[in-house]
Amino acid sequence: MRVAGDGVEAAPSATVRSPETYVGYRRGKRFTSPEPLVRDDPHAYRVPDRLPLNDWGLVGSWNIGPESAALETAGGRIVFRFRGRDLHLVLAPGRDGHPVRVKVRLDGTAPGDAHRSDSAPDGSGEVREPRLYQLIRQGARVDDRTFEVEFLVPGVRAFVFTFG
Repeated sequence: MRVAGDGVEAAPSATVRSPETYVGYRRGKRFTSPEPLVRDDPHAYRVPDRLPLNDWGLVGSWNIGPESAALETAGGRIVFRFRGRDLHLVLAPGRDGHPVRVKVRLDGTAPGDAHRSDSAPDGSGEVREPRLYQLIRQGARVDDRTFEVEFLVPGVRAFVFTFG
């Protein structure tokens, strides 16, 4: 009998070069921004024009806590340069519990066939509850890619990226 997982249960790809990456300052690494990271206080961030592999950044006003970063204003983004078949992100809606609409991009465009169960081919999706969101699954060819997720309303919290 052969057992094969699907979704996040699928065996990791042999091409994964990106490590689990935390967004909060306690265990976060490789945060890249022209502005210094400000702990526990809202601050506006930008991402450099070019991100090295496994570096990530925030765009917009974010409050970075020990375990997560919370978006303060609509239109904020997270950008990550990664290499792996799958990209997952643990997210939660704001404290008010209202859903947060998202727009996913891969190398600046909608993910198309690389979308996963929590993002549509046009990149649209929604954060409704705290959990791991399956956002990208690439096909057989896996290259270094730039992932971006834009949050259309404030309040979302981001915790950790995982790759497969």
